[in-house]
Amino acid sequence: MPPFKVVSDFGPAGDQPTAIDQLADGVERGFDRQTLLGVTGTGKTFTIAKVIERVQKPTLVIAPNKSLAAQLANEFREFFPQNSVEYFVSYYD
Repeated sequence: MPPFKVVSDFGPAGDQPTAIDQLADGVERGFDRQTLLGVTGTGKTFTIAKVIERVQKPTLVIAPNKSLAAQLANEFREFFPQNSVEYFVSYYD
């Protein structure tokens, strides 16, 4: 598996560096689950991509609803063009 390397024209800004540090620290300390909260357009997907890059671990990301699952997967594919990004949508509510 190739290393996780984010491809992006921009870097972390605002609160993102702190969030990346705290989430990566949680992974390294063995936390099973963590949650990143933020309003629309605050860069949550990019933040998680940078955490994945930092910790170098395959990651399960759960979308809040079905309509965002494909969009989220496509954004991760753009951030990680050398890695496999897959998504699953359950059609049972």
